[in-house]
Amino acid sequence: MLRDIEQYLTCPHCALGLALDQAGRTLRCPAGHSFDVARQGYVSLLPAGAHTGTGDTAEMVAARSDFLAAGYYEPIAAALAEAAVAPGTPGEPGTPAGLVADLGAGTGYYLARVLDALPRAAGAALDISKFALRRAAKAHPRAGAVVCDAWRPLPLADGCADLVLNVFAPRNGPEIQRVLRPGGRLLVVSPTTRHLQELVGALGLLAVDEEKERRIAEKLGPWLRPLAQHRVEFELRLSHRDAAAVVGMGPNAWHTDPAALAAALIALPEPITVTGSVRLDIYQRSTDS
Repeated sequence: MLRDIEQYLTCPHCALGLALDQAGRTLRCPAGHSFDVARQGYVSLLPAGAHTGTGDTAEMVAARSDFLAAGYYEPIAAALAEAAVAPGTPGEPGTPAGLVADLGAGTGYYLARVLDALPRAAGAALDISKFALRRAAKAHPRAGAVVCDAWRPLPLADGCADLVLNVFAPRNGPEIQRVLRPGGRLLVVSPTTRHLQELVGALGLLAVDEEKERRIAEKLGPWLRPLAQHRVEFELRLSHRDAAAVVGMGPNAWHTDPAALAAALIALPEPITVTGSVRLDIYQRSTDS
């Protein structure tokens, strides 16, 4: 709930702290700016003039919710949960409860799994899509959902997060460094060139950039120290419906005609055996930065 994370939130207009009213319906800062909580439980902290056109649509969110609920990306969630409980992260005996901030949280699927592994932590689901955050607001009892833009200053206090998650999402190095506490960690999940390769070839989907790993390192390297990298690979056996969902829940949704996709899927066997392949990169904010 938002009550669990209000102490970490800041006003997008003046950067002062925010607090919920007694009824839990409005966030206010000392300067008088106020933000109403939507009936679905999330709050928008987008500054004036911000555009949400790049956010996931209701259809994309529905596809993602169905696909994740089927457990296909469970290996990714498990790897994140395992990395989250490494020494120095919230939930370790003797450490403060702390905040887990999920930048580009979507429906809150991965954040919920990490919070289950960290019983003393609260979670902030941050995304630009209100459709995704309607679900993220209910993803976990200790999670609050906030609409914001990953490329603008995040509505979080300096050094407030023990852990930041970033799964298939934009990576704003300077802002991630700012909101992490000294010694705090960033967990980044990104696709390898093998990810969904069978669907990429058969359906003419967008391919993963072969330089993606280098570009991520270049964007984050000036701000955070790399600690480790793990590869997570698994096999998916997808029905035509689930294959359409995995296409429709990501960037390909903006470039694929549904009718053409359906026609191409009919020509494929069922189930379709597909490769899941991602990297989990672990970064840390230095204790002297």
